[in-house]
Amino acid sequence: DYKGQKLAEQIFQGIILVSAIIGFIYGYITEQFGWTVYIVMAGFAVSCLLTLPPWPMYRRNPLKWLPVQESGTEEKKAAERKPKRYAKS
Repeated sequence: DYKGQKLAEQIFQGIILVSAIIGFIYGYITEQFGWTVYIVMAGFAVSCLLTLPPWPMYRRNPLKWLPVQESGTEEKKAAERKPKRYAKS
């Protein structure tokens, strides 16, 4: 559903943003750029774990689809038509 997609996107972006800020601050304090990258990658992994599987919290508002329509009349019309014959050359 669309509300679930919006929630998943907000969670994903929020975790990435928070991990980037924490990673930048920690990397700046320790003067190690590698820690910044590790923390951002950990945030990305956590956000993927929380948003990619179809968790029930994302499926609370299912979409209402149109009912299936029978196509029996179209099949009868197609069967009544004669196949075209092409002239041999």
